[in-house]
Amino acid sequence: MKREVVVAAAVTTAATLVGLAVFFRHWRRRSERRWRQVRRILRNLAWCSATTAAKLWDVANELACDMEAGEKGGGNNIRLLVSYLAPLPTGDEKGTFYGINLRGTNFLILRARLQGKNEPVTELHKQEIAIPTAIMANADSTRELCDLIGLELSKFISQHSETDNEAQTRERKLGFTVSYPINEDPASSGIASKWNRLSVDDTVGKELVAEINEAFKKHGVDMRVFAVVNDTVGDLAGGRYYSKETVAAVSLGMGTNVSYIESPEQVLNEPSNPAETVINMEWGNFNSFNLPLTEYDTSLDAESLDPGNRIFEKLISGMYLGEIVRRVLLKMAQEAALFGDSVPPKLTIPYSLRSPDMAAMHQDTSEDYEVVEEKLKEIFDINDSTPMAREIVTEICDIVAERGARLVGAGIVGIVKKMGRVENRKSVITIEGGLYDHYRIFRNYLHSSVWEILGDEHSDNVIIEHSHGGSGAGSIFLAASQTHKNAHS
Repeated sequence: MKREVVVAAAVTTAATLVGLAVFFRHWRRRSERRWRQVRRILRNLAWCSATTAAKLWDVANELACDMEAGEKGGGNNIRLLVSYLAPLPTGDEKGTFYGINLRGTNFLILRARLQGKNEPVTELHKQEIAIPTAIMANADSTRELCDLIGLELSKFISQHSETDNEAQTRERKLGFTVSYPINEDPASSGIASKWNRLSVDDTVGKELVAEINEAFKKHGVDMRVFAVVNDTVGDLAGGRYYSKETVAAVSLGMGTNVSYIESPEQVLNEPSNPAETVINMEWGNFNSFNLPLTEYDTSLDAESLDPGNRIFEKLISGMYLGEIVRRVLLKMAQEAALFGDSVPPKLTIPYSLRSPDMAAMHQDTSEDYEVVEEKLKEIFDINDSTPMAREIVTEICDIVAERGARLVGAGIVGIVKKMGRVENRKSVITIEGGLYDHYRIFRNYLHSSVWEILGDEHSDNVIIEHSHGGSGAGSIFLAASQTHKNAHS
């Protein structure tokens, strides 16, 4: 009897072991199939996103051609707007100056001291003021917005004692810049929609100047705004203050924009006009068959608020980089179970992955990608990711960031090429924005792409610098140039 029991137990154990072996073999094969699918999706993403030096040159050349066409009133992609016709800083301006930077949901008030082109910006003070929702939602609330700015500026001035002895002996100008609001939420639009496409003959800009100066008078602010311009014009002024070879400024944050200097006769056919002409180039709307688009870019564009527009911006700006990564992760979760048998519900939420979080994961140097693990938990409620899955996340971030950064580099080369400065003249390009400031790998890819495109022979002719004074500080330099101009006129 005992012998029969032992034999039965042995048979049962053997059957169990065989069953387990079959189960694990099946599990292993399924796991291998999933990982092959993950790698297949990743390879396809890398192939479609490739930016060879030849492709980058094609993009640069086409952008330069579009700029030429835009100056002649043609071109289908980008629009060139004459944004500033007054003298830019020379580096000789000194004193304490004030500025306003109007942004999507808030505005910055700034105050700083300039001591000449050989000295850095000092005594920089900034205050951020939120714009009430009621004002933001109403496209006709310009007067209320300006009244708020005048009130807050008067408070700001009273809190910072005036140390500039020249303040009482000159008419003071205040620089006023606008950062384009970029948001895929239509509920946040309203008055912000009026800020786009500011130019020297823009009625919205003139309305804002008149209203803000009236508000200053009402609140006892002894300053005047001379023009409302986009923030890249201010950044360009800051670059010109420190180097006469500064020819363009790039904004690279949630959105993107560019301003560059052109001779007046080139654009306005007015060779007698002594002022430098600053062109605002809406390069975010640039499009080309040479842009390396993927299925994720196509779906993102189709589902955006403005399908078919701002294609270049959707490839390079902080608003969209994280969203592209999320879409790739969602496909891997759906088709290859990257995060387990079920798709994490929060992974399906559009724009839930922000570019700062993408940068943090991409730049994770810990052995088991601990930062990636924490971000996946925090953003998508993914609590059991494997080290291999986390590595895949960083590879996706790298592909998307590299493509975006290298396209920015191609765009910069295209601008310099259009200006005829690639081969024999130094050109300084200033860049400002959170994407450039805080995303180290993105910044490195951008710089290296310019060197790769131009080669050893010409790469030293293009110098990329961080904007002076940080976000919004361009308004300070505009105020300095206008105050200095009046003092010597």
